[in-house]
Amino acid sequence: MPSYVNPEKCDGCKALDKTACQHICPNDLMVLNKDIEKAYNQEPEMCWECYNCVKICPTQAVEMRSYADFVPLGASVTPMRSTDSIMWTVKFRNGTLKRFKFPIRKTPEGSAKPDGEFKSGTEDLKSPLLFTEPESLRLPELAKI
Repeated sequence: MPSYVNPEKCDGCKALDKTACQHICPNDLMVLNKDIEKAYNQEPEMCWECYNCVKICPTQAVEMRSYADFVPLGASVTPMRSTDSIMWTVKFRNGTLKRFKFPIRKTPEGSAKPDGEFKSGTEDLKSPLLFTEPESLRLPELAKI
């Protein structure tokens, strides 16, 4: 189910040029209505249900009805983000609460190494071959087009 913004909780990230949910959405679906200073999902049918907007919202205004494989039917899930982890709270239909704490990645933006620091030349990354080819295909070499 796509994400939606509860307008009673949303403060539009204090009406900055770009809200936190706008910044994090991989599909650029979240937008800020500058007239009322509230964010909203402009195309819910295109939502990937990645939970990025839900996790980053400082006011917990972005919600999503969860799938049964993630949260049991009728339950709700709420993430609380801290500097080093996310605490997921699952509230079941009978009122039972379960909490799960997971660390968050602390890699600074732009510092990830594309080769994972394995020994490979930069030319290998530009090659159309996969890591184990042609050996995994049991060929001496791949045909060139």
